[in-house]
Amino acid sequence: MKKILIIDDENRTRDLIAKMIDSFGFDVETIPEGESVQSGIKAIETHNPDIVFIDIQMPDGTGFDVIRSIENKKFEVIFITAHEEFAIKAIKFSALDYLLKPVDTSELKAALEKALAVIEENNNGYSQFDALQKNIIPNEKRRLVLKTQQSVHVVELDQIIRCEADRNYTSFFLLDDKKILVSKTLKEYEILLSGYNFLRVQQSHLINVSYVDRYDKKNGGAVVMKNGDEVPLSPAKRELFFKKLENL
Repeated sequence: MKKILIIDDENRTRDLIAKMIDSFGFDVETIPEGESVQSGIKAIETHNPDIVFIDIQMPDGTGFDVIRSIENKKFEVIFITAHEEFAIKAIKFSALDYLLKPVDTSELKAALEKALAVIEENNNGYSQFDALQKNIIPNEKRRLVLKTQQSVHVVELDQIIRCEADRNYTSFFLLDDKKILVSKTLKEYEILLSGYNFLRVQQSHLINVSYVDRYDKKNGGAVVMKNGDEVPLSPAKRELFFKKLENL
């Protein structure tokens, strides 16, 4: 039986989430305990949970502080938060999960099922937690966690030359000639990387504008990247593309 710890500064929220989880009928034990950073750390050390649901905002700090304080992280974590754009972006970059308050039953169940599946795969999140520690620091270089079937890669954004769609998968092309294929759509990464000098220049292509070498007019127009890759430029994106180049 898997143990699920619920850390939140509101008793009502902890109890509500516990009742919702109990209603799903999974073979789990819910422990609604921990209302602050210190009591949250103690609860983790006492109960050795498999999954931790944790609120970001605490009276004496944040849920990030709790996670940072645990040296041997042998659990999956799902953050609970109000709509805090910076925190959510940091969590997404780190390929970790979160739920928005008020917690929706179907979203809670989906997050729990996903966490239980990861536990069955014996896939620990050490690399993701390490990336999160950087991603929650303002003005720090962003680390993007890319999870494949075999590995978890932590990549700095300035190492990414371009991304290419392959149905519901996305290929990342990096500076060291490495290629990483992940099972997420290009649209998801277009949204996540908005504001970080990335531009979707064509339906199947998202590029890091910093690595553009030139625009080649032949064959209807193509963007040539510094590694020699040629990427088609949609006529609808041409004006935006050249504006991006001017702003570099």
